Amino acid sequence: MKNKYVRILSIDGGGIRGIIPGWVLVSLEEKLKLKTNSEARISDFFDLIVGTSTGGILACGYLSKPAGESLAYDAKHVANLYKIFGPYIFKKEAFRWGIFKAKYDSRGLEQALKANFNDGMLRDLLKPCLITSYDIERRKGHFFRQHKAKTDPYYNFYVKDVARATSAAPTYFPTETAISEKGVGFSLIDGGVFVNNPALCAYSEAREIFYRKKDQKYVTAKDIIMLSIGTGTSREPFNNKKAKHWGALGWVKPLIDIMMSGVADTVHYQLDQIYDAIEAKHQYLRINKEIPENMSTAMDDASEENMSELKQFGIELGHEYDKQLDDFVELLIKTSTNPPIQIEK
Repeated sequence: MKNKYVRILSIDGGGIRGIIPGWVLVSLEEKLKLKTNSEARISDFFDLIVGTSTGGILACGYLSKPAGESLAYDAKHVANLYKIFGPYIFKKEAFRWGIFKAKYDSRGLEQALKANFNDGMLRDLLKPCLITSYDIERRKGHFFRQHKAKTDPYYNFYVKDVARATSAAPTYFPTETAISEKGVGFSLIDGGVFVNNPALCAYSEAREIFYRKKDQKYVTAKDIIMLSIGTGTSREPFNNKKAKHWGALGWVKPLIDIMMSGVADTVHYQLDQIYDAIEAKHQYLRINKEIPENMSTAMDDASEENMSELKQFGIELGHEYDKQLDDFVELLIKTSTNPPIQIEK
């Protein structure tokens, strides 16, 4: 078999900080265009794209195409969605005192998603995907999966509803009731509450839906190459003297920050160990970095100044990982033909 690899792109959650992976992927796509052709797209070089929250919105963007067009949206278009829609999503006029209600009205977010995804369906996305959310009534993770949606209307949803559900961050936005094509409703919140870095979910998903052509066995880590991109980390310490006296209200924001960064770091450590154990560390690339102290780490700071700084940070991060991205691009191109068989269930 010419291609023994499943190629995975995984993108973390992080609200407006999705600008960072958005511009890292602009750098990646530009490299792919230079090495292949000017119409190359992110979706052409990955067999599975996985995302949580803002990463889920990005994933939907890379796997969608404008009505009547044959090519998917390019990475620059997807990255620029934040500049266009960010101020409407986190609209100050929509801000509400967030003790008894969600901080923001969801109308701005829903209008932005409708404008970009229209009435596109999950089954029509260009490649297999896994978009995370959490079902608060069934009390378990809910995963939107394109390959499931293709064969069963129970798993098929509007893409705009998928994007809305994965980004329904508690305290920021109200829950989302997503209705499948079958008419079944799911009460969902942001997948970041349990899997802000979805790379390990991506690994598990690949092991379930892909198998090797040569021996008809399910793929393992040695058959998988993965690019995992974060939305920047914050290491701002919490004051212990103050924390001693925090109650439920005082712990809300710190817990969200700790939960998101802690999960992301743990998943990266686990995957790093997996690939180290099989002596294939070149098959796993994690791109993430601590956000400078002079920059806002807030998930909802959609001010023009902050969005500009996040864009610059993402561009610089792409430059910092230039050599690693070059090597990864070579690996993507080398494995761009004869992909593994996908199992549809």
